[in-house]
Amino acid sequence: MKLPFLDRQEECARLRRFAAEPSSSLAVVYGRRRLGKSRLIQEALPEDRCIYYMADDRAEILQRGTVAREIGRRLPGFDRVHYPDWDALFERFFQSAPAGLVLALDELPALATAAPEVPSVLQRHIDRPRSRGPHVILSGSSQRMMQGLVLDRTAPLFGRATEILKISPLGCAWLPRAFGLRDPVASVEAFAVWGGVPRYWELARSFPDREAAVEALILSPLGVLHDEPGALLLDDLGEITQPASILNLIGQGCHRMSEIAARLGRPATSLSRPLQRLVELDLVRRDIPHDAAPRDNKRSLYRIADPFLRFWFRFVEPNRSRLEARRLTAVTREIRDTFSLHVASVWEDLVRQSIPRHRWFERDWKPAASFWGAGLDRRPLEIDVVAESEDGADLLVGEVKWTSLKNAGEVASSLRARAAQLPFAAGKRVHLGIWAKEAPGRLEGVQGFGAKTVVKTLR
Repeated sequence: MKLPFLDRQEECARLRRFAAEPSSSLAVVYGRRRLGKSRLIQEALPEDRCIYYMADDRAEILQRGTVAREIGRRLPGFDRVHYPDWDALFERFFQSAPAGLVLALDELPALATAAPEVPSVLQRHIDRPRSRGPHVILSGSSQRMMQGLVLDRTAPLFGRATEILKISPLGCAWLPRAFGLRDPVASVEAFAVWGGVPRYWELARSFPDREAAVEALILSPLGVLHDEPGALLLDDLGEITQPASILNLIGQGCHRMSEIAARLGRPATSLSRPLQRLVELDLVRRDIPHDAAPRDNKRSLYRIADPFLRFWFRFVEPNRSRLEARRLTAVTREIRDTFSLHVASVWEDLVRQSIPRHRWFERDWKPAASFWGAGLDRRPLEIDVVAESEDGADLLVGEVKWTSLKNAGEVASSLRARAAQLPFAAGKRVHLGIWAKEAPGRLEGVQGFGAKTVVKTLR
């Protein structure tokens, strides 16, 4: 069931502005697989002004012929000529194509694997000064290879692009439209499984409910997404043993580098680069307390950033043997029993993401973080959400619960007591909030907020 084209207004506007320039130019579109890069290019540019080609694993001579045929759809007779190499093909294209025509080469890494000379040949033609001419868009899912081919300082095409668009997952606020959901709680629960990847949403929409979709797509060894993390790691890292091991340990609750290293039997220093690479790919997030310096590695905690991967490494990886034995019902029952705990961790992330995007307490806030460390009484202290106002005069302190809060008074009392122990709150106006499934209302100076406001904010 095809998903409607969602969001990406800024990306579309940038690509349209790029294509409207009179002189030849280059744009780069990249990001992890299944985020809708191909759909974006096709939606942003009129069909009569865009030549679109998706590369594959065929021999380069066959791919060159297909590119010539695609160009021939817009430039009659182009494909009637034999092109002995890519230089000859691009030479004629740049000479013959009218200004404003766009050649989009999708999955550039696959094309460059078959024809390694393509980036250098393109560089020569793009570097030739032209007052008017066609444009080129290069797109790819392998962030590792896109870096090496286009974005790295040593890459042939480095510095040539006038637009570089890194495509990110969609926000939670688009889920209600994608799934036809009216209940914000159901939107958060769906986001906790599928994250913000449009292709996952498209696949899940074909099923009557979330549980049926999870069984068929993720838990079943025949499911389209059963081995998705491995494919994702191969795309971006070229190998999966070490990164999959790290993600597995983080997914099972090892959040400190020292813990991960101990479980792998390796020195912690040897994991700095692998963890940093996972952070750069937005697969892992490095958290530090609100008051910590950015380079404070001793207090860093590592968490799986993507909700789908967090779900997979929590529920699929530990149960691979049972799933291979087709014991899907038992694993589904286990997920059902502990699903709320998984959703709670994603809900905390969503609340923190919403803080700088909404005027909570009628103020503008800087990005939010958690706090863990010693309080004023020297005892261990943990706060789910802490943020400073843009002017530095106010402090937001919040508790996040994925429950209906029947004991809201006790939660509010605990939050007030813990906020009073924050070592950096002196001299600031402190605003206390509780974020739950449903807003609990005001409780003696503590304001309550629900899922509806948070979901609406995260576009």
